[in-house]
Amino acid sequence: MSTSGRAQGAARRARNSTGLRVLARAGYAASGVVHLLIGWLAVRLALGSSSGSADESGAFRQLASAPGGMIVLWAVTLGFAALALWQLTEALVGVPGVDDAQEAGARVKAGGKGVLYGVLAAMAARYAVGGGGGGGGGQQESLTATLMQDPAGRWLVVAAGLVIVGVGIFHVVKGWRKKFLEDLRGAGGGKAGVAVVRLGQVGYIAKGVALAVLGGLFVAAGVTHDADKAGGLDDALRTIRDQPFGTALLIVTGVGIAAYGVYSLARARYARI
Repeated sequence: MSTSGRAQGAARRARNSTGLRVLARAGYAASGVVHLLIGWLAVRLALGSSSGSADESGAFRQLASAPGGMIVLWAVTLGFAALALWQLTEALVGVPGVDDAQEAGARVKAGGKGVLYGVLAAMAARYAVGGGGGGGGGQQESLTATLMQDPAGRWLVVAAGLVIVGVGIFHVVKGWRKKFLEDLRGAGGGKAGVAVVRLGQVGYIAKGVALAVLGGLFVAAGVTHDADKAGGLDDALRTIRDQPFGTALLIVTGVGIAAYGVYSLARARYARI
């Protein structure tokens, strides 16, 4: 058997593993905890708090400083790692219930999610062992500055920003049209209940708005050749705060991100896995 055949066989065995399915559901619960914390930090930011960044690093830092937080951080790490492995197995062997015309796109999407969850698992593990370092915004600016040293780098930054804007718009549309119900068990997600559907709608739209603003920062950084304009989610939320009626907008966005967190906790139970 070829190397690719052995890899696909291992991926199928992993996908059929009851233990991995349970841990993957724990990954959605971990995502829920992180988004709840980001939403809380965003509301605090809107109300004038200057401590803590409203992004994944800020959420992990809050967990690390809480009583028993290290145990929770290791559980979050394990959940994200399992969810990453689950998504990567789907990228290798295919996503169930997807027709042939959409299979390639579904595999790419699953692979992208797998990488994202893997990065989150690595971040959580770094905080769990006492590392962590600075916030995401400074790291993004440093990476952007490095890219823009190359003549074509600024356009790569613009392209990355446009991709993030596209992902944000996708989240908004997915929430508005309730397309996320396809991710849940039961016909149309009917088993999940009205409350979960409403939380999913609000959460996806709020997260999409934040991602669209984040992508806009990257586009602005590339177009103006100014890496300082790039940043992470915390910078995007601060940009929302600095707009007219920004305090109210950021509170609404923070509550929406927290709603996505509650939806993710429900998804841990109802997700199609």
